Amino acid sequence: MSSAHEDVRTPPETTERPPSPRTPPEAAERLPAPRDGAPWPGSPQPLGARFHRGPGGVEGTNFALWAGGAEGVDLCLFDEEGRETRLPMAELTHEIWHGFAPGVRPGHRYGFRVRGRWDPWTGARWNPAKLLLDPYARAVDGEFRDVPEVFGHVRDWPQRHLADTVRDDRDSAPYMPKGVVVHDDTDGLGNDEWTDDRRPKTPWADSVIYELHVKGFTRLNPRIPEHLRGTYAGLAHPAAVEHLTRLGVTAVELLPVHQFATEGTLLTRGLTNYWGYNSVGYFAPHGGYAATGTRGQQVGEFRRMVRALHDAGIEVILDVVYNHTAEGSELGPTYSLRGIDNRGYYRLALDARRYADYTGCGNTLHVVQPQVLRLITDSLRYWVTEMGVDGFRFDLAAALARSMHDVDMLSPFLAVIAQDPVLRRVKLIAEPWDVGSGGYQVGSFPPLWTEWNDRYRGAVRDYWRGALPDVRDLGYRLSGSSDLYAWGGRRPYASVNFVTAHDGFTLRDLVSYERKHNAANGEDDRDGTDDNRAWNCGREGETDDPGTNALRRRQIRNLLTTLLLSTGVPMLVAGDEMGRTQGGNNNAYCQDNEVSWVDWSLLEQPGWREVQRLTARLIALRHDHPVLRRRAFFSGRPQGDGGLRDLAWFTPHGREMTESDWYAPTATFGMYLSGQDIPQRDPHGRPVRDDSFLVVLHAGAQPVEFTLPGPPWARAYELVVDTAREEQGEAPEVKHPGGEPVTVDGRSVLLLRVLPTVFSGG
Repeated sequence: MSSAHEDVRTPPETTERPPSPRTPPEAAERLPAPRDGAPWPGSPQPLGARFHRGPGGVEGTNFALWAGGAEGVDLCLFDEEGRETRLPMAELTHEIWHGFAPGVRPGHRYGFRVRGRWDPWTGARWNPAKLLLDPYARAVDGEFRDVPEVFGHVRDWPQRHLADTVRDDRDSAPYMPKGVVVHDDTDGLGNDEWTDDRRPKTPWADSVIYELHVKGFTRLNPRIPEHLRGTYAGLAHPAAVEHLTRLGVTAVELLPVHQFATEGTLLTRGLTNYWGYNSVGYFAPHGGYAATGTRGQQVGEFRRMVRALHDAGIEVILDVVYNHTAEGSELGPTYSLRGIDNRGYYRLALDARRYADYTGCGNTLHVVQPQVLRLITDSLRYWVTEMGVDGFRFDLAAALARSMHDVDMLSPFLAVIAQDPVLRRVKLIAEPWDVGSGGYQVGSFPPLWTEWNDRYRGAVRDYWRGALPDVRDLGYRLSGSSDLYAWGGRRPYASVNFVTAHDGFTLRDLVSYERKHNAANGEDDRDGTDDNRAWNCGREGETDDPGTNALRRRQIRNLLTTLLLSTGVPMLVAGDEMGRTQGGNNNAYCQDNEVSWVDWSLLEQPGWREVQRLTARLIALRHDHPVLRRRAFFSGRPQGDGGLRDLAWFTPHGREMTESDWYAPTATFGMYLSGQDIPQRDPHGRPVRDDSFLVVLHAGAQPVEFTLPGPPWARAYELVVDTAREEQGEAPEVKHPGGEPVTVDGRSVLLLRVLPTVFSGG
C-alpha cells in the first residue's frame, strides 16, 4: 500500500491494475465531518424520504436507502445557503440503511454519501467524496453539471485506458442537484379531492394515442400564458386541453418526464437532451417542466395536470426509461446508483470494470436483481397510485425482459408485472426491441401487453411511396396484424399502429425529404437512421411550388386516413395533424428549440387547418363505428347462415382477390369491413351491429377505375372520405350503385359506407 502522503492517483508502473487508493488527508479535510449524533433508528420501510410524525409525535423525515455491500452511509442535509450537515446512518436492516431525522420537513434538500471499497476491477465503485441522489427522491432541485467533480474517477487521467480505475476524491456536492423531502399532499387539492379523481379507463380497442412532449407541445402556443408555456401547468391549460378534445384523442403519451440529465457531450456542443431518454430519478417529475418551483412544487403541478386531463376524458401514459440510466458507461459520471452499489444495480460484463450494454447508452439496469426489480415496480406503482397516471410505454422493453443474457418472456420483470394487482390493470406498451443479440421481439410479448408495431410503420410507408412488391404484408397490417398477435388470447389492440413517432421524420418531413438533414446535431450527419422509407414528392425539402405542396398534403391525408382506418390502436405524433416540420432532422433528440416545438401558426397557413379537421373527422368515425375498432380478429369467413365474410379484399375489377392476386404487384385494392355479426356484445349483452364499409386504396400516380362490389356485398354506397379533396365537408352526398365503376384519383383513399337500401340513380 502507498503511504498517506503519496499521490494516490498514480498507478504503479508494473501492473495494469492499480491498488485501491485511499483518500489523502488533504482531500478528507475538504469534506465536512459527520456530526457525532446519528439520526434516530427510524424504519427501513418505505425506501426514500417520508415526512411524518415519529416517536412521541415529533415531526421529521424517515430516510431509507438500499446499499448492498456498502460499509457505511451518511445522510447529507443542506440548508438554504447550501451548507452541508452529515449524519451517519447507524441502522442497517436487510441491506437497507435507515434513520429518522427530527425536524426535517418538506422542502428540505438532501443526498447520501456511501462508503465502501474502491476496486473497479471487481465492479466496486464506492466513493464517499461523491454526493449521491436518492433513487427514491420524489423531487429534485438543481441541474446536473458536466464538471470533473461529479465523476467517481479522474476524468482527465493521462492514461485514458486506466482513467476509470483511478478514484477522484474531490467533493461533488456543490455541483450536484439534491433530493427534496416532499409532503404526501402536494397537489393543493386535498387528499379527499385527489382520491375522487375519475380515471377515464378507456378500453384499449377504443383508444387513440397522441404522443407529445410536455415542453414542445406548449412552448409556442400563443393561447397559453407565457409563464406557463413549456410546463406541466401549460399542458393543463384549457387551450392545450381544448386542442386534444377537439381532435378526439383518448390518451396522451408523454415523452420522458422522470428527472433526467443532459450528456456532457451535448453540453460541450451547446445542446441539451430534449427528449429526456436519460433518466436519473424514477420517482421525480422532471424539474425543468415545472412552472411553480422545484422544492416539491413540481409534484403537485404534475398531479394537477393529470387531473385536468382526466376531467377532459384523456388518459395519461408515460414513456419510461428503466433500461438504463444517465450514468452511462464506466467513463460516465457518478450521480446515484453507481455510487450506491454499482454491482447491485447494473449488468456488468465479464470484465467487471465494464458494463453489459443492451441499450446503446453505456449501461443496462440488472432487472433480475431483486432490489432493481423493486426500484422499478415501486416507481411504477407510485406513478399510478400517487400521481394518477394510466399506463406506461416502456423504452427498449426487450432489455427489461432479459433474464441473464437472452430475452425471456418468462423473465422476473414480466412475471412480476403480470401478478401485480396495481400494474396489471393499467395500460402497458412495449417498445419490443433493444440493441442486443436477439433483441427484436415484435409480436412476442405476453397478454396484457400491447406493442409498438414497427412492421406496420414500414409497410404503410412503403406502400404510399410505391416500394411494396405486393400487398400481402400490408393486408395483415391493415387488419390488425393477426400474423403477429393472434395467439395466447391477444387481441387486435395488441398492435399500436403508427406511421411516425418522436424518433424519425415527422409526417410532413416524410413526404418532403428522403435523406436525413441532421447537421444541427453536431455529429456530421452520422446520427439518425438512413432507413427512412420516405418519398419527397419529387423535390428534396421545402418548396414554394403549389403543385408539390398540394401533393404532399394529399400524401399526408393518405397516411393519416390509412392509420385511422386500420384495425389496432392508432398513435399520432403531436403536430402531425397540422404539418409540423423538423427541417428533415430525423433525430431531433437534442433540439430544444423551434426545430422540435409545435408551431401553432401552421393552423393559419393554407391547407393545414383542413388536415387537422380531417384527422378529427376520422377519429370521430372510429368512435362512432365499432367495425373500425374491433375487439376480435377478423376470421375471413362468412358470419352466420348466408352471411358475408367479416373481411374481404377486392381487385379494381370488383372481384375478390385470389391467392395469385396477393403475390402480384398492385397499387390498388379494396378492403371490405362487414358490420354484420361483429363478434362482440354491448354492456347489456346484445349483439353489436354496425354499418359496413369499403376502403379503396390507390397508391398509383394516375387515376384508375375501381368497380364497387355489387350484391351480395352492397347495392349502393355513400362516399364518406375522399383524400383527393382538400376540403372534406361534413357529410358528402355522393352516392354510387354497387357493381358500377368509380374513378379513384391518383394517390388517394376512398372510404365508402354501404347503404342499407337500394339506390337508384347515377
